[in-house]
Amino acid sequence: MESGNVLLASSAALQMRSGGARNNSTLVCAPVMADSVDKMVTNMDKAKREGADLVEIRLDSLKSFDPYEDLKTLIKECPLPTLVTYRPTWEGGQYDGDEKTRLDALRLAMEFGADYIDVELQVAHEFNDSIYGKKPEKFKLIVSSHNYLDTPSVEDLGNLVARIQATGADIVKIATTALEIIDVARVFQITVHSQVPIIAMVMGERGFLSRILSPKFGGFLTFGTIESGVVSAPGQPSMKDLLYLYNFRHIGPDTKVFGIIGKPVHHSKSPILYNEAFKSAGFNGVYVPLLVDDVSTFLQTYSSSDFAGFSCTIPHKEAALKCCDEVDPVAKSIGAVNCIVRRPSDGKLFGCNTDYVGAISAIEDGLRGSHNISNTANSPLAGKLFVVIGAGGAGKALAYGAKEKGARVVIANRTYDRARELSDIVGGDALSLADLENFHPEDGMILANTTSIGMQPKVDETPIPKHALRYYSLVFDAVYTPKMTRLLREAEESGAIIVTGLEMFIGQAYEQFERFTGLPAPKELFRKIMAKY
Repeated sequence: MESGNVLLASSAALQMRSGGARNNSTLVCAPVMADSVDKMVTNMDKAKREGADLVEIRLDSLKSFDPYEDLKTLIKECPLPTLVTYRPTWEGGQYDGDEKTRLDALRLAMEFGADYIDVELQVAHEFNDSIYGKKPEKFKLIVSSHNYLDTPSVEDLGNLVARIQATGADIVKIATTALEIIDVARVFQITVHSQVPIIAMVMGERGFLSRILSPKFGGFLTFGTIESGVVSAPGQPSMKDLLYLYNFRHIGPDTKVFGIIGKPVHHSKSPILYNEAFKSAGFNGVYVPLLVDDVSTFLQTYSSSDFAGFSCTIPHKEAALKCCDEVDPVAKSIGAVNCIVRRPSDGKLFGCNTDYVGAISAIEDGLRGSHNISNTANSPLAGKLFVVIGAGGAGKALAYGAKEKGARVVIANRTYDRARELSDIVGGDALSLADLENFHPEDGMILANTTSIGMQPKVDETPIPKHALRYYSLVFDAVYTPKMTRLLREAEESGAIIVTGLEMFIGQAYEQFERFTGLPAPKELFRKIMAKY
């Protein structure tokens, strides 16, 4: 395994390869795949409107193709520079005809003024020999290799790049497949040390990182689809996400990388929240989804200071704690971290748990009747009876948080023994979930559901009958899909203050943002962003 700290060349070296008003010179290419020339022309115009630098014309997607007439139209009508590809089935494309016909069409594209042509390594020598002496001055030949099985070792990748260079390629293109997210580190290492222009990407969901961080490591271009989901290779982001969600134009060699570690992870709203906040604050960072199978291996591989901080979600919160050099005492007591920060001074990993902070703060704000932080020294939870449904990681976090604020804690769980175990640890009482229906020693209690009861698709479920809710002054539900669960709806109808899981999500993000950036969290912006969801 190659350590992440060897991924980066000096910033100065990469800055020399950057240019223009933006922070990088990496191009954004929109693949144009359509079954007719007319549709391709329409999509080219759309690609320009969406901000692409060039388009890839995928000739192999056309149902019928007249090389002379169609190439003349496509290249003439295109409002952007063109990259022409005619991918055969043996390299993952759709063309299954005669090779001479295919290569003749690519030569014709060059003669009609295509800016780039992509040919496969297997036929590159033959193609380059055939255009010797006829190559237009501004034309560039891309020679590509696609590996749909895995990502080879750094040594094998280096040898592959050398073989591609030896064909006379102006630009090297390698595409591999990620079996694990750590595979991407090897491709970054090749990219950052390349002495020639290189397009290097790792296909698949675990390789997504390679597409977003291409400019950080000096990649020549990356691909962004015009329509979300209509991809020319697995794992491509949309043009819109690339440019606006991930602020691609502003990613450079010095950009700090943050992300959410999870499995699954691409449903997370965190990239939307943090990237918008980074942009608003003028902070040079990017936040990406990280589909991680083994958190320890991931953190060892991406050990460079440029990988500066991570949020952790299911199922990695407990394992992540064991990977940290230092853990906040409360997180240690909870047994889980959801935030890891790499200290710039020594590269050590510090772990903390902001889940309980987010939830408890949201509940306190609900009791105070405001989203603003109160100057009151005492928590409104002090002395309250705080009932936590669930004895898992989130229940543990909420129980600790409530106890820390001076509340009296009761744990209710389907399995009484688990409730008893947690209540003994935090210093509280235990109930079975079935007993909760008739538990009302006093009015004005607080209820916090930390289970998945009521989450989509089982939105009709609730952990407690409606008639029992009248004894609670506030009800919180950690579930935020849907935002208004049956529990919250019935609690509101019973006269309780309600606090949604979205409040917890926003609240836990405040502290993470501040730990990541050293800047105050833009709380109003966070609320504005999440109001859309």
